[in-house]
Amino acid sequence: MEDRNTPQEIQGTAGKFLIRHKSILDATSKMQEYCARINRAIAKAVTCCGCIKIDADKQCLPPDVSYSDIRTFMQSHMDGKLCDNCRDTISHEIGTTVFYLAALCNLLELDLDTVIREENERIRTLGIYSLK
Repeated sequence: MEDRNTPQEIQGTAGKFLIRHKSILDATSKMQEYCARINRAIAKAVTCCGCIKIDADKQCLPPDVSYSDIRTFMQSHMDGKLCDNCRDTISHEIGTTVFYLAALCNLLELDLDTVIREENERIRTLGIYSLK
């Protein structure tokens, strides 16, 4: 059975169904809009639903911690778990963002699968030093 949820598949779907926002300007602004919608959905999960809570303060690291051990001291600043409704909403917004990412790849003649594989390889090769 063929996996129909690959980067190539969504890129093909985006190429087939992206009609109204085919301009690079439309696609980039839609991508930005859906990134903002993800942020808004997370904010609503905190402020309206309350299923998650953000309790943030300065990340404190011991002065002698090695760079490779920093991960054990870093916090997400998030308490709780997304409820089913908030999880569905955020998942939908992320999915639409992925659609517009695939559309951008089509417009720029990039292969989304290759972009993902190359980025993963960069991260695996450079490790924590690849993250800017």
